[in-house]
Amino acid sequence: MSRSAVDRLACVDLPALPLQLLLMEHPEWHGHPAAVVAEDRPQALLLWINDQARRSGIHPGQRYAAALALDSHLRAGVVPENSIERCVASLSDRLRLHTPGVEPSAAEPGVFWLDARGLEPLYLSLSSWARSIGLSLREAGFRSTIIVGFTRFGTYAVARSGAASLVFRTREEEEAAAARVPLLRLGMEPAVREALGDLGVRTVREFLRLPAGGILERFGPEAERFHRLASGDLFAPLAPLAAPEPLEIEAIFDSPIADTGRLLFHVKRLLDPLLLRLAARREALAGLTLTLKLDRGASRVERLRPAAATLQAAQLLALIRLRLETLQLDAGVVEAILRAVGEPATADQLRLFPLHGRREPVAANRALARLRALFGDGAVVQARLGDAHLPEACFGWKPIEKVTLPSPRRVAVRPLVRRLHDRPIELPTRSRHEPDGWLVRGREHGRVVRLLGPFVLSGGWWGGGVRRDYHYAETDRGEILWIFYDRRRRRWFLHGRVE
Repeated sequence: MSRSAVDRLACVDLPALPLQLLLMEHPEWHGHPAAVVAEDRPQALLLWINDQARRSGIHPGQRYAAALALDSHLRAGVVPENSIERCVASLSDRLRLHTPGVEPSAAEPGVFWLDARGLEPLYLSLSSWARSIGLSLREAGFRSTIIVGFTRFGTYAVARSGAASLVFRTREEEEAAAARVPLLRLGMEPAVREALGDLGVRTVREFLRLPAGGILERFGPEAERFHRLASGDLFAPLAPLAAPEPLEIEAIFDSPIADTGRLLFHVKRLLDPLLLRLAARREALAGLTLTLKLDRGASRVERLRPAAATLQAAQLLALIRLRLETLQLDAGVVEAILRAVGEPATADQLRLFPLHGRREPVAANRALARLRALFGDGAVVQARLGDAHLPEACFGWKPIEKVTLPSPRRVAVRPLVRRLHDRPIELPTRSRHEPDGWLVRGREHGRVVRLLGPFVLSGGWWGGGVRRDYHYAETDRGEILWIFYDRRRRRWFLHGRVE
């Protein structure tokens, strides 16, 4: 990607975002020196401070006890990491209303880079675009600075300098403004900044005058990367995060449901995969919206919130049951939609989630040994992929010696399993005029509501040729069948199902 690929971008800085969150929680602290500390103890490090604390000679990186000696009016508190992550995610969603390209900083919460290209049809100018962003953030209760320019480092440096929001017209203007920014304002490690200060290096311009070759050896890799970014030697293209897919799942019923018990059963079938998707994103459920569409066209929207974010289905079902029992519906429910609001889950929540829990391998291996003793060594096997043409021949079985567990760093989402029949089962002929959908396995298994495919498998010319058109067939009972149409025999076959 060339330098010209990101022609115009903006840096949005919400200065000391964790401190803003702390002051929102303690509005009585406004006007006093305040700081966010790493932990609740006297020797905790100061992470973020406000201007009143800075005027008292307090700096980030100091110990709380030392800062308190400089100003006895200092207020301090801890802001949990998950609160910061939730806020950054919420702000990213808000900023996406103004541009699809939003990249939150991984190192400094509250710093965002925005793609400013292609906005001319929507805004009179980049200045009006920046003003609309600032107004949106003020409405949410946040202070911000928006700098529109040409480079990632230049806009970041000027935004962190405390300057008012502005739009640079040329790269030269941006470079000159960035060069005047004190290093104290930037997210440089305090030890490196102090070492540079001892050499009389206190601004970006003075830092850039240092020979690039000695930066790495004397000040470390972070300072060298900082120098390369400031000089333009290291180009970092905009890397916007994709907007997360909405956590929503729905079910449409063949006939209206008026019974609370039946409705709860169907809601549970929606809740389990919803929690699975949340856990795969390393999130827990913090809020739930249940939308019930009624037979007569009306809808009921019910919102539930657990006492704390959770992945426990039983706890959530108890809340849903209580809410459903209080409802007085004018008609039966024909469609139910569940939408989840997630927040970062703790390690314990992910570890204890039923579908993600780590079982004790010693007990599992003992169970396998008993099965082998009862039924022989070939009773406990696992699939092994092989090199073959047809699906039923491309795997074999090998004995399992012992159970192995996945790495604890990975969230072991339960995979979809494709279960194959030993021999494909011939299906009844598909009618072109079926009034109630295709009944692949009979009426008791439901009708096909969606076909995905075809996925063509062909070859075997040396043995007469094979041509199969594979499809995934979803039924109204929730089954996913793996079927194919054999071109030679002109018949449909059931080869397996997906669980």
